[in-house]
Amino acid sequence: MLNSRELRALGVYCSRYRIKNKSEFLRITLMKAIIRRFEDEHPSLWEDPEPTLFDRKERGKKVFKVS
Repeated sequence: MLNSRELRALGVYCSRYRIKNKSEFLRITLMKAIIRRFEDEHPSLWEDPEPTLFDRKERGKKVFKVS
């Protein structure tokens, strides 16, 4: 998963900040980054929603979208 240079940097970081469990640290850090990105991009995940019965356009009539 990590090359030797990345592993050495991780070791230095963990010793500097007194992190005893590297696997837990990596898992938490990775999941925080993933969840933060999902939250930042939340509106764009469903840019083209599936059409429903309530948001179809009909000729000459106003159609109200139900949320």
